[in-house]
Amino acid sequence: MLFYLNHQKNLKILLILKMTEKLTDAYKTIGEVVKILDLKSRTGQKTPTHTIRFWEKEFKQIKPKILNNNRRYYDKSSIDLLKKIKFLLKDQGMTINGVKKLLNSSNSKDLDEISNKTIRTDNLKNKINKISNIIKELRKLK
Repeated sequence: MLFYLNHQKNLKILLILKMTEKLTDAYKTIGEVVKILDLKSRTGQKTPTHTIRFWEKEFKQIKPKILNNNRRYYDKSSIDLLKKIKFLLKDQGMTINGVKKLLNSSNSKDLDEISNKTIRTDNLKNKINKISNIIKELRKLK
């Protein structure tokens, strides 16, 4: 009898967890999108939702669903677009006008390939150090 009660309790817990677990295709709140994009505020205390709201005003392609009490909900395509915008602005150092031109051009479909083939700025210093060490080693061989 004790086994049955424990088993039933475990099933209820699993059911609750499954019901509360969001699907990957489900709409996400602006706070969840901030976590997905790994945006950081300068002070490190608040979640920088203002950044996404600003990008939303600047880039007309971002269209979240605005439901009860003006809460924003983003679908997968909007989140993917925000990832591209973040990559171009933060990692590639492009300007907002440059990103707008790129998104409006016919080459915007190639953004996925660009983001996969470029060197990220945080890895650039390590790559330069490795290359300089290889050059030093080659000079020693002469």
